[in-house]
Amino acid sequence: MIRQLVWSYILLVAVAIGLFTVPVAFTLTAQLRGDTEQSVRREATTMALLLANGDPASCRALAELGRAYAEEMHDEVQATSTAACTTPHPRPRPRQDTALTHALVNGRSTTDWGSNFIWGPRLVVTVPAKDGDRVVGAVRIVYSTGSLTHRLWIIWGFRATLAVAVLAVAALIGAIVARRLTRPLRQLNDMASRFSDGDLTARSPVTGPPETQTLARTLNQGAERLDTLVASQRIFVADASHQLRTPLTALRLSLDNIADGVDDEFVREDVEQATAEVVRMSRLVNGLLVLARAEAKVTAAEPLPLGDIVRERLSVWRPAADERGVHIALRGSADGRPTVLASPGHLDQVLDNVLSNALEVSPDSGTITVRVESGPDEVTLSVLDEGPGMTDAEKSRAFDRFWRGQGLTGRSGSGLGLAVVRQLVTDDGGTVTLRDAQGGGLCVSITLRASPRSGG
Repeated sequence: MIRQLVWSYILLVAVAIGLFTVPVAFTLTAQLRGDTEQSVRREATTMALLLANGDPASCRALAELGRAYAEEMHDEVQATSTAACTTPHPRPRPRQDTALTHALVNGRSTTDWGSNFIWGPRLVVTVPAKDGDRVVGAVRIVYSTGSLTHRLWIIWGFRATLAVAVLAVAALIGAIVARRLTRPLRQLNDMASRFSDGDLTARSPVTGPPETQTLARTLNQGAERLDTLVASQRIFVADASHQLRTPLTALRLSLDNIADGVDDEFVREDVEQATAEVVRMSRLVNGLLVLARAEAKVTAAEPLPLGDIVRERLSVWRPAADERGVHIALRGSADGRPTVLASPGHLDQVLDNVLSNALEVSPDSGTITVRVESGPDEVTLSVLDEGPGMTDAEKSRAFDRFWRGQGLTGRSGSGLGLAVVRQLVTDDGGTVTLRDAQGGGLCVSITLRASPRSGG
């Protein structure tokens, strides 16, 4: 927008300069041409009068005048006469000389600039010498237009230089004015960018013209209301999840006691189904609590050793994997102690959710591969399983809250695992993508920012 405003301002100034300068330059050029033609014609007419007198004194005066004019102006003076007066000046050749014919036969003066565009290298003025009504000769002055061309360049060059200087100043002033005019819009854009990144505390200064001030106030009020609503929602989810954990725990204990004291298989089966639902609800509540805390963004990212965290979480999950004969393998540059920027506790929860999902879909005796790849600016953590994978439609919905895929163990998840993963990774400035694993299965690729102290 700044560039468009500056170019519009320059164009406006250029049009103004063109409308003012170009006509003036053409007027000065025409005036220079007319003054030169008038001056040369006046000199030629004076010489023609001396030539027409024909007496010796006039002839001598003509010779002296022509010689002095030629020496001073570096021009050529030509004279021809049918009278007694003879001159030492070069005589024009009458053959095929239209201007001389017009002067001697018709008694008409002629002016030849040598070109239809401004002028040529020479101006030729031919004036008849008349004794009464009788033409007795002609005088021609061949005037070099070199000095005129030099003066023409001065006229146009000065104005062109002045125009360029004015346009440069106009561009500078236009840039300053444009930046001042667009500063409120840039502030609003900065606020919108921060807001879209999840910073609900972003506000725009109320500055600039009345229109942008009104817009800034409206956006600030909307942001304030949205921030309040989101904060209320987070508090409600966190409080509700926290308050539900205690009664759910108590309910599960009660169901376990009932199951222990009942001998009827049908009743025991119903109690076990109820217990499974209570367990699923507990996982759902825990997921909501984790998600609410993640959205709150209460911690700042700091350098953390990714390799140590990965090895620690794998040691926790290996017993559960061993029960089903699933092997968990660590590959890549985890031994290089890569350091990433993440909030404390985020990576643990990310790995727990991803490994839980991978174990859920892995077949018995399958393999879960965890790979760490270090780069100069980022570190990629990939978890590959040998499960059924996902279709493109399922991948597009996998990060939606409460969406559950089909596992192989028969257990039903909460549908919050990948939603929590994406929220935590995004808060730390990373990205999460899903793609097909080589040889079948799913690959969850997590890209994190590398700490300046990270090693490969």
